[in-house]
Amino acid sequence: MSITAAPPKAASVAKPPEHPSGDKRFKILEVFIKRQQQRQDSLIEVLHKAQELFGYLDDDLLLFVAHGLRLPPSRVYGVATFYHYFKLKPQGAHTCVVCMGTACYVKGASRVVQALEQAAGVKAGETTPDGTLSLLTARCIGACGLAPAVVYDDAVAARQTPESALERVKGWLDHGPR
Repeated sequence: MSITAAPPKAASVAKPPEHPSGDKRFKILEVFIKRQQQRQDSLIEVLHKAQELFGYLDDDLLLFVAHGLRLPPSRVYGVATFYHYFKLKPQGAHTCVVCMGTACYVKGASRVVQALEQAAGVKAGETTPDGTLSLLTARCIGACGLAPAVVYDDAVAARQTPESALERVKGWLDHGPR
């Protein structure tokens, strides 16, 4: 009597399911993940690509990335929330990021934030209801010599005051009835 072992089963490669929305951006992201050879250490690059495609990273998209890279969703979410660059909500047509680093804070960044919050009718971290402006803060943008610094649509402005910040965003804000 001879005992023979059954041939080993081929390892199945998990394939992300077709996204029910039919959105072709998911297919583009899937191809990108495959080009990264589904390496778990490519998570940040994949999140950048996902945000580039979709504009922000919602829960469904984070789960898609987790599945594609065979990572726990908690790890993907942890990375997405740790880095300031990643956005978990849709952003406004314009962004205003006030640096809250030590040098900027000491030189009045909190007053700039307060003035912008009042003018826009939103708190830092929120977007105006009409989607015009996202008011954000950052721990530090690395422009300490320009304190207080504010980034308007990716352009850094130096030595901002509440007045100069309001002047800069006034064209972006709807001054009609709220």
